[in-house]
Amino acid sequence: MAVLNYSKASFLPVQVYHSSFADDDGITKACSCPLLPLKTHIKGPAPASDPDKADIVDEAITFFRANVFFKNFHVKSSADKLLIYLTFYINIALKRLEGCRTLAVGTKAIINLGLEKVPVPGEPGFPFPGLFTLPQSQEEAELLRNYLKQIREETSGRLLNCAYRANGFPNKWWLAFAKRKFMNIVIL
Repeated sequence: MAVLNYSKASFLPVQVYHSSFADDDGITKACSCPLLPLKTHIKGPAPASDPDKADIVDEAITFFRANVFFKNFHVKSSADKLLIYLTFYINIALKRLEGCRTLAVGTKAIINLGLEKVPVPGEPGFPFPGLFTLPQSQEEAELLRNYLKQIREETSGRLLNCAYRANGFPNKWWLAFAKRKFMNIVIL
C-alpha cells in the first residue's frame, strides 16, 4: 500500500483570476476606480471600447464562477478593484434571478435591480468600504455613481444571456452560483 505525503510544500495556493487591464496609464479615475472602456450602447461616462476585444465586463463574467469561491482577493491593480465590485454585483444579480423561471421574469428582476440607487464609497450600502477612496467632491461622486450605474446595466444585460438558455429557461449551471457568498459577504 502506498503512503501519500501531504506535506505543506506539496500544496500550492490557488490563485484568483486578476484583470488583464493592469496598465491604467491614460485612464480616468474616480475615487481610485478606473473608468475603463466598455463595449456598450448604454449612455454614461465610460469611453467606448474596441468591439472585437474583451472589456472588464467580459472578464468579470468569464472569471465569476472561479473567483466567487474565494474569501480573499489580493488586489494587484486598480482594475482588480473594479473586478471585485463586478463579481459582487454579478452575485447580487444571480441572487435576484434565482427564483425567476423565465427570461421575461428575469429581465424584469434585473431592470428593477438597475433602478435601485447606486451607492458610492462613504455612503450607506456601499459593499466594500476601503476598496475605493472617498470622493473628494460631489462631481467625483456623481462621475463614479454614473459609471457604476452604466457598468452594472451593461453587466446585467450580458449576464441574462448566460443565466438563461436560448429557449428562455434558466441555465442551472449559472444560477447555482447564486447560493455562493463572494468574500463571505451575505447578500440580503
